Amino acid sequence: MRIDIITLFDTMCESVLSESIIGRARKKGAIDIRCHQLRDYAFDKHRRVDDSTYGGGMGMLMLAEPIALCFEDIAGQIGQKPHFIYMSPKGKVLTQQKLKELSAYDNICILCGHYEGVDQRVLDRYVDEEISIGDYVLTGGELPALVLTDSLARLQKDVLSDDECFELESHYNGLLEYPQYTKPQCWRGEEIPEVLFSGHHANIEKWRREQSVIETAKKRPDMIASADLSPEERRLAEEIILRQNAQTNGDFDE
Repeated sequence: MRIDIITLFDTMCESVLSESIIGRARKKGAIDIRCHQLRDYAFDKHRRVDDSTYGGGMGMLMLAEPIALCFEDIAGQIGQKPHFIYMSPKGKVLTQQKLKELSAYDNICILCGHYEGVDQRVLDRYVDEEISIGDYVLTGGELPALVLTDSLARLQKDVLSDDECFELESHYNGLLEYPQYTKPQCWRGEEIPEVLFSGHHANIEKWRREQSVIETAKKRPDMIASADLSPEERRLAEEIILRQNAQTNGDFDE
């Protein structure tokens, strides 16, 4: 997969994406990520990429033409139009399911907004979808773009050491991840669950699945309705949710 990021802060993006797992994956060619400085496509001597808004109002708006020129250049390099995403608080909130859908694309381009946003005409003409990382507003689209890039890149082949690294994690299979433990076996008087050092792999997997259901029911009950659960697992989850609701409402026995 190739991911192109259109930004005013390319060095910031490069700094983050050159470290750790993603940085190593880029070096070995498992993922192709390129950051483009939008000012390189400005058409005046001041490399200006923003102007005041028609109709008045506070702040400046990013110009359509530099964005269009940059995007068209990227499309020309690739030989086709990449799937174009604008990071925006008005977009649909990013989920693991959306990441699975996006991972099917060979080429993705991400636009980082800034100031008061982007001229609507370039969004209407080029952008395929708007994505948000949450219902709040940041000073620019770089952090959301980095979140999207990181979470998308790690789903690509050979970025992580094993597919199980992400297939068993929270959200990937519709449930939160089970609790995990490392050495020592006893820490400050607290022992890890006995099943984890029993050596019985089937029982360990059964315990992990049950704990995922419990974790999800306790922390994200909204996910239970759409989770793929057995009848026994659903009963367990619903009992936990009912108990929590009763405690929240003060409707429980002392």
